[in-house]
Amino acid sequence: MRKVMNMSDDPRENIIICRCNEVTQKEIEDLIDQGITDIEEIKRLLRIGMGPCQGRTCIPLVMGIIARKTGKRMEEIKVPATRVPIRPVPAGVLVGELDEE
Repeated sequence: MRKVMNMSDDPRENIIICRCNEVTQKEIEDLIDQGITDIEEIKRLLRIGMGPCQGRTCIPLVMGIIARKTGKRMEEIKVPATRVPIRPVPAGVLVGELDEE
């Protein structure tokens, strides 16, 4: 689902923070304004850091937004936990080329 730029809306709606999941600055700031400042919770609600880049682009940006909106220093904001698969899975299984055995 592609978001269409709309010049009459809040300009933060046109700033994509998470390119993988098309999450905007406004969506992130709205959650923070509602009192949700834990990056793990923001991650679960908006799926930031769960796309192909695994947060390499968006997580530092979201941490910066949290810092700016809450007055915290970047060092005070915990980086979200990285979760590895429970057991290794061949890439062919993920793309449907191999049977999982």
